Amino acid sequence: MILSGLEIKKHLGDEIIIDPYDERLLNPNSYNLRLHNELLIYEDDVLDMKKPNKTRTLIIPKGGLVLEPGRLYLGRTVEYTRTENYVPMLEGRSSIGRLGLYVHVTAGFGDVGFSGYWTLEIQCIQPVRIYSGVEICQIYYHSIEGEYERYNSGKYQNNTGIQPSLLYKDFER
Repeated sequence: MILSGLEIKKHLGDEIIIDPYDERLLNPNSYNLRLHNELLIYEDDVLDMKKPNKTRTLIIPKGGLVLEPGRLYLGRTVEYTRTENYVPMLEGRSSIGRLGLYVHVTAGFGDVGFSGYWTLEIQCIQPVRIYSGVEICQIYYHSIEGEYERYNSGKYQNNTGIQPSLLYKDFER
């Protein structure tokens, strides 16, 4: 079952943390999250799963930044979230999708107990100018049935910024 906006609001500060929180971003069954002003891009033409890949930081200027098709941009949300007892999910907003902008490639599914900023895997169909602070995606919450183990990954938990792929750590086990 998906929580309504009023249920999200009722669980704020306890099982759901959204910081900063702005009542105007609450929807009937989700909460809009905003795009931070930093992006990461990979510098290598070929990425290697078994090693850290070099990245470069881009800052979105006040006048916006034009994204190019065929390039992956890693962004993050302005908001820090923490979720207990619910499964957080992330989707792009329909208005963003109608501009041909993908907000996540595969990472829209969160885990119970996740704490941190959401890294966004941004791609576009055609060139599009983006701006920091735009309400780019929405978080919604599913109830969970049965006993579960709380998310406790050493890779992405309690992050403080954009997280490039840390898949290489899986090969170190």
